[in-house]
Amino acid sequence: MTSAEVVAVALFAGVTFYAIFGGADFGGGFWDLVAGGAGRGAKPRALIDASIGPVWEANHVWLIFCLVVLWTAFPGAFGSIMLTLFVPLLLAALGIVLRGSGFAFRRVVLRLTNQRVFGAAFAVSSVVVPYCMGAVAGGIASGRVPRGGTAGDLVDSWVNPTSILGGVLAVATCAYLAAVFLTNDARRSGLPELEGYFRRRAIGAALAAGVVALAGIVVLHDDTKRLYDGLVHRGWPLIGLSALAGAGALVMLVREAYRPARALAVAAVATVVWGWGVGQWPYLLPDSLKINAAAAPSATLTAVIIVTVVAVVVVVPALALLYVLDQRSLLESEEPRP
Repeated sequence: MTSAEVVAVALFAGVTFYAIFGGADFGGGFWDLVAGGAGRGAKPRALIDASIGPVWEANHVWLIFCLVVLWTAFPGAFGSIMLTLFVPLLLAALGIVLRGSGFAFRRVVLRLTNQRVFGAAFAVSSVVVPYCMGAVAGGIASGRVPRGGTAGDLVDSWVNPTSILGGVLAVATCAYLAAVFLTNDARRSGLPELEGYFRRRAIGAALAAGVVALAGIVVLHDDTKRLYDGLVHRGWPLIGLSALAGAGALVMLVREAYRPARALAVAAVATVVWGWGVGQWPYLLPDSLKINAAAAPSATLTAVIIVTVVAVVVVVPALALLYVLDQRSLLESEEPRP
C-alpha cells in the first residue's frame, strides 16, 4: 500500500467516525424538530439536551480532521470539491454555526419566544447539515466533480439522483443512530416513558433507513453505474454485513436489549460507509482522479501520516474518555426530569 493510500484510509476512517458520532449528534436535533410543542416535547427535548450537551462540540473534531487531511494530502481534489460543491458546503457550514448557536442560547434564554427561535435554529440545522453532507458525498461518488482544481456544474453536482439519495439516507441514518442512543440513555437515566418513546422511533427510523437503502440500489444502477458495479463486485461483503448488523439491531430493539442494539447500529453505519469507500476504490474523484495521482509530494504525505499517528495517540484517548464519562452520567449538569 502506498503512502497516498494509507492517508486515504485514514481520511475515510475520519469520515466514518464523523458519520457515527456526528450523525448521532445531528439525529438528536431531528428528534427535537419533530418532538411537538413546548408542552408535549419538553421531556424528549430535556433528554436530548442532557445526552448531547457534553459531546456535541467534540464531535466536530472528526470533520476538522477530514478537511485538514484532504486539503494537505490531496490539494487538487480538495480544490475541485470546494469549487464544485460550494453551495451545499456553504449551507452545511452555516448550518453548523446556527445549530451551535441555537443549542447554546436556547438553554439560557428565559422567554419562551426566544427559546422557540433558537430551538428552531438548532433543530432545522440538524436536518440541513447532514442532508448537505450526504449530497456532497453523492456528488463526489457519482463522478460529478472534475479533476484539476476546476469547478463542475454548481447545480447538477448536488441536485441529482445520487446526491438526493445520499442526503435522504444521511438524515435517516442520523435519526436512526440518535434514537438508538437516546433509548439507551433513557434507560440509564431511569425514564421508562422516554425509553418506550425513543424505542418506537428507533424501530421506525431503522425501517425507514432500510427502505431508503434498498431504493438506493435502483438509483445507483441508473445514475452511478461505476459505483454500483464497485459495490456489487467489491463492496458486497461490507454491504451484506451492514444489512445483517441493521437486522440484528432491529431484533435487539424489539427485545429491549439496548446496548447490543447500539453496537450493531454503529456497525451497520460504519460498514455501509466503508462499502462506499471500497466500491469507489481506487478513485478519489470517480472516473477522473485516482488516489495516487491526486496525492501531494511524498514528504507531505509522510508528515501527514506522522501527525495522524500523533493525533491518534493524543486525541483519541481523550475523546474515548469523554464518551465514557458521558455514558456514565458524570458530565451532565442536570438530569432530565421524569
